[in-house]
Amino acid sequence: MVRAWPSALARFLYVLSVTPRQPAPQEISAWRPAVPGVVEVFHARFTEHAYPMHVHDAWTLLIVDDGAVRYDLDRHERGTPGGTVSLLPPQVPHNGSPATSDGFRKRVLYLDMTQLDAGLIGPAVDTPDIADPLLRSRVGRLHTALADPGGAFEAESRLAFIGERLRGHLRPRTAPAGPPPGPGVAKDLRDLLDERLDERPGEGITLAEAARLVHAHPAHLVRAFSAAYAIAPHQYLTSRRVDRARRLLLDGVPPGEAAAAVGFHDQSHLTRHFKRIAGTTPGRFARSRTARRPGPL
Repeated sequence: MVRAWPSALARFLYVLSVTPRQPAPQEISAWRPAVPGVVEVFHARFTEHAYPMHVHDAWTLLIVDDGAVRYDLDRHERGTPGGTVSLLPPQVPHNGSPATSDGFRKRVLYLDMTQLDAGLIGPAVDTPDIADPLLRSRVGRLHTALADPGGAFEAESRLAFIGERLRGHLRPRTAPAGPPPGPGVAKDLRDLLDERLDERPGEGITLAEAARLVHAHPAHLVRAFSAAYAIAPHQYLTSRRVDRARRLLLDGVPPGEAAAAVGFHDQSHLTRHFKRIAGTTPGRFARSRTARRPGPL
């Protein structure tokens, strides 16, 4: 039996080597967030699927996290080298397939024409793959915000910076920019956020609406606010809501009711941000109000 073991092992390894590999299962996730300008979010892992030639009526903003994709765009063969951002324009046919046997994992945003106008289609056809680490990082953070049901305001802010940077790549600035927004727009936005603090999810102010009301471009508005107060608008809004939730919890309001009262999507949304800011959960914080205070030493 001892002499037969190596040959049995060899036969097993041989069978394993000639047995066809089972392809990894496909993974697909798609949704439409409540963020103006974003038509669809699409996450997928493919090992064998090849897209035929097709078109979209929206801009395709693509990042590849694992593997690589090869595609044809306007009769030119293209690819997604590591760390790049690919922007495929609307109404221009393209295909796509795995560039390696291991397939690829990608995250895609489909953006409507309010984010990038038709005048950028030609430059995007010429240079669809953009090597820009900062842009790549911003797109990844936007995907994280879009996966959060209560992260719409943050997602709008991140999308504004991404659109600005994409336009800078595709249409180099040839004329001097207009004057930056004055310091007053930061205070105007803060006052506006304070006024609309308790609005329920889906009814709260959007960045686009705020920009119209204070007469500033969304990206410039976020930049001015961050410069004036050393905090991004969405972070300010979240911290104010957590602060109000603390008061309600100390008044005996249950966490679920407190979350709805201060504008969070649900109790889990409140819990995530409350723990990050206050260092504990809303439930533990509420229970602590009944704890006996320490007596004198």
